[in-house]
Amino acid sequence: MKLLRILCTGLFISFLGTLPLGTLNVAAMQISVTDGIRPALYFALGALLVEMVYVRLSLVAMDWVRKQKRLFRWLEWLTLLIITALAITTFVAAAHPSGSGKNVILSSTMHRFFLGITMSAVNPMQIPFWFGWSTVLFTKKVLLPQSDHYNMYILGIGTGTFIGNCIFIYGGHLMLDRLNANENVVNWIIGGIFAITAIIQGWRMWRHKDPAEKL
Repeated sequence: MKLLRILCTGLFISFLGTLPLGTLNVAAMQISVTDGIRPALYFALGALLVEMVYVRLSLVAMDWVRKQKRLFRWLEWLTLLIITALAITTFVAAAHPSGSGKNVILSSTMHRFFLGITMSAVNPMQIPFWFGWSTVLFTKKVLLPQSDHYNMYILGIGTGTFIGNCIFIYGGHLMLDRLNANENVVNWIIGGIFAITAIIQGWRMWRHKDPAEKL
């Protein structure tokens, strides 16, 4: 019963944490629109694999993670650069229908699973998010420093993230169907989402509400 509670806790937190618009879930949505559901699912699996690894490392190396403020700062700038590039290339794809409406970054030759791994690896926002939640769960004695607790917690996180991403993946296809397969309109919408995400990211950095400050 204790392990089931830990599994459900990780799943619930992860699912809710995936729902706000972000780089990875919006990228998964666009891949589902341009390349299909299967490549988008591969992307989501690659992204959640890295997330699970990050959580596992943070659980056993909290003191080390807390000290890596300079690394998080560099990763934060890299994340802002990626989001901005995604917004620009999506707008370019929307403005040039003759280019089949594909984002040149997300539609690269890299396998979507490895693309998900790469984009998730340079996204530092998930580290302080899980660092904070894990600390709370340790404090509340919901999570104990035991391997079986860690394994169920991470399994729940992976499941919750995957379910949350599936909402964006299948939602993207539903949105495309509702717009009568007008992929360019979808690209304008997704490009706008990326642009708003980049603005929010930049504002947080300017206000010093970044991962380094949260640790």
